[in-house]
Amino acid sequence: MRLLLAEDDLGIAEYTRTKLEAEGFIVEHMTSGPEVWAEGETGDYNAIILDLGLPGMDGLSILKRWRAAGLDTPILVLTARGSWMERVDGFDAGADDYLPKPFRSEELVARLRALLRRAGGRPKSVVTAGRFVLDDLARRVTYDGQALELTPLEFRLLALMIAEPGRVFDPLQIARHVQGRDDDQARNAVEAMIGRIRRKTDADAIETRRGFGYVLLDDKP
Repeated sequence: MRLLLAEDDLGIAEYTRTKLEAEGFIVEHMTSGPEVWAEGETGDYNAIILDLGLPGMDGLSILKRWRAAGLDTPILVLTARGSWMERVDGFDAGADDYLPKPFRSEELVARLRALLRRAGGRPKSVVTAGRFVLDDLARRVTYDGQALELTPLEFRLLALMIAEPGRVFDPLQIARHVQGRDDDQARNAVEAMIGRIRRKTDADAIETRRGFGYVLLDDKP
């Protein structure tokens, strides 16, 4: 399940992202208001966590533009602003729920799952892409019907790619999602994980697009 996290406080963002990824979410984090606005309109997300105090374009303006453009993605407003009138403004602009800071991660996750249920956006627990089948609830991946023995990081890598078959992922992009970092060491770790997954499946189970990254195709031999 893909989430867009729009939060410019890096400490809060890292805490939130870590907790959400531990729950099985795939989190894309952005800090700039204009960047968040463009990504929300063009990206394919199950839900959006939106801070109102973003630089460059405030969250309330972004929210209004999204709703005016017809975006119906569930949006949870996450902000230090806690006055009654500001909450009203957020709901009037199209927010689905409102969680003031500071917050507990358990409440954030519970509210997100409730939003997804109400929106009919509860993700399928079983997803198929090519010869892979991901059972998110059981935390299991099979390949040609055979269960794979995966480390937690390998599982998260495959969950990311199975969710978007045909998309080419840059190694640093994968590292940010899987490990929460994007340095050279993380890039090397991604290459090692891809190699281990290929040894557990087939050499062409995940293709390399030289100069671009890796792709899992949604077709079967």
